[in-house]
Amino acid sequence: MKNFLAGARTLGTGFGLILRSPRLLLIGAIPALLSAVLLLGALGSLLYFSGDLVAAVTPFADGWSDWLRQAFRLIVGVALVGAAALLASVSFIALTLLIGGPFYEHIAEQAEQRLGLDTSDDGAGVARQIGRGVRDALKLVLIAVVGALVLFALGFVPVLGQTAVPVLGAVFGAWVVALEMVGLVFQRRGLDVRDRRRALAGNKASTLGFGLPTYLLCLIPVAQLVVIPAAVVGGTLLAHRCLDEKTS
Repeated sequence: MKNFLAGARTLGTGFGLILRSPRLLLIGAIPALLSAVLLLGALGSLLYFSGDLVAAVTPFADGWSDWLRQAFRLIVGVALVGAAALLASVSFIALTLLIGGPFYEHIAEQAEQRLGLDTSDDGAGVARQIGRGVRDALKLVLIAVVGALVLFALGFVPVLGQTAVPVLGAVFGAWVVALEMVGLVFQRRGLDVRDRRRALAGNKASTLGFGLPTYLLCLIPVAQLVVIPAAVVGGTLLAHRCLDEKTS
């Protein structure tokens, strides 16, 4: 519990720094707004066409009785939209960081300076760092897709799908969010997604303490505009703690 609360405090530190710096808040809010518009538009389109899509992928149900066919397709439709919403929620930060990479890099650097953290990197140029960011973002989206598909399948299991799956979805989302948010520091030091996974695996409680409230707050419309910049600061602090433990 102590480490969990320590992880949560890193997000609190991020909120404190961002809310005292309106300029950093504005810089961080713009990419988050763009990502939210894109993903909400995609989800809205999926919801609008979900009936036709479900009917197209379940032609075998055409000969069933009306009530059974409608009930089955309703369950499939709800599961499909739910999986898409989970995928959007865990991909939101990856997309936001990809769109606003230079903005969030600036926020992370400002956080390091104000919090007295090490600002060194591996000396790679800007182009190489951007390439790392794109590559890592694609890997994280792939992880999110695989996780969403697994949870989508588990959603059809009676009882388990209605009880454990929502909890597993939140924990999975928190883990992916933490992987994404520590990335700016790890990338500057030439470390990839595998290094992040190993570092966070050694700090599970702190990672969950940071990732879970970040993930849940990102589900609230508009709040994302403040949460993402604050989480960039919190993720920067968490990354330094993980790296310091690794090298000590």
